[in-house]
Amino acid sequence: MKIKWDERYSEDEYLFGTIPNSFLAEHYKSIPKGDVLCLADGEGRNSVFLAKQGYHVTAVDMSIIGINKAKKLAEENEVSIDFIHSNIKDYPIAENRWHGIVSIFFHIPVEFREYLHRCVVNGLKNNGVFLLEAYTPNQLKHGTGGPSVVEILMTKEPLKQELKGLNFSHLAEIERDVREGSAHAGWSSVVQVVANKQDE
Repeated sequence: MKIKWDERYSEDEYLFGTIPNSFLAEHYKSIPKGDVLCLADGEGRNSVFLAKQGYHVTAVDMSIIGINKAKKLAEENEVSIDFIHSNIKDYPIAENRWHGIVSIFFHIPVEFREYLHRCVVNGLKNNGVFLLEAYTPNQLKHGTGGPSVVEILMTKEPLKQELKGLNFSHLAEIERDVREGSAHAGWSSVVQVVANKQDE
């Protein structure tokens, strides 16, 4: 079945570029060295970056075209990544498994997002870190990237509830310049999370 993301990734050019998300690049050191899961990793820019920093990375995406481009990027950067072709809905996040989980501009319906974030909390090891950046509803006034459906955009307060069990070292809604390929290009409204798990 042809999916939207296969079509969007079908050009030779990397839709979101090949350099990592700048929020991830600024905060990745908060993730303990070890196993990191990248959700909806697309063409691989973030997983490749993390692998170059010495993490053992698993990257999941539903687009086989995106994964093939990610594999090419990993080969060019001489890193090894476990790429998994799967809809996130069908990918079981193992409990107490990950030193870090990363979600960059991964927008999904609220009902599934609530479930996914519970799985994220359960999937982190003690001291594991969840790192997220996503667009807020204010992004619609900018038109510089992201979904046009307000219901799948994110804000701080629901994320606090969805990620109960994590301690937030950074939780902010800000406006910043996002430059990621041709798809994210300009002044943007985002929500950012860095949160770690401390077992009782």
